[in-house]
Amino acid sequence: MIETTRLRLRPFTRADIEPLHVVFADAYARRFYPLMGEAQRLAGWVEWSLGNYERHGIGLWALELLGEPGRLIGDCGLTYQDIEGRRELELGWHLVESERGRGYATEAARACLAYAFERKLAALVCSIVDPANTASRAVAGRVHEAHREFIKNDNTMLLYYTLAP
Repeated sequence: MIETTRLRLRPFTRADIEPLHVVFADAYARRFYPLMGEAQRLAGWVEWSLGNYERHGIGLWALELLGEPGRLIGDCGLTYQDIEGRRELELGWHLVESERGRGYATEAARACLAYAFERKLAALVCSIVDPANTASRAVAGRVHEAHREFIKNDNTMLLYYTLAP
């Protein structure tokens, strides 16, 4: 579990599948994750996270406000992704619409980045962001040192990244 001033990041459980639906329910989130409105996809998302915990000791974690334990407001965490033929540690986040714009994603992402470097999980931590996702671009710009374009699945994406201190 990771805690910040306002947030708690904890492992997902299967009970988080239904609350996770709200995270991907609004039009903005569906624009970038169109299939996450399907129950099977959400269950797969949680199972993928549970598998990552077992395999790597990390993954996307459920995000809660410290003062409201049990109320899922999103996720944030670390997963391995294929980037230009290399396995890189990616930092990702998603927030329920009602909690966006309060700095929670930035706070959680900074905590996860610190976690990765404190535990020497990687020499570089990155975030893959769709250029049209202005909200995630803003968070990534606050969290990471630099960015560049790259091609993923025939799409031009932005790769934000930070090197270990």
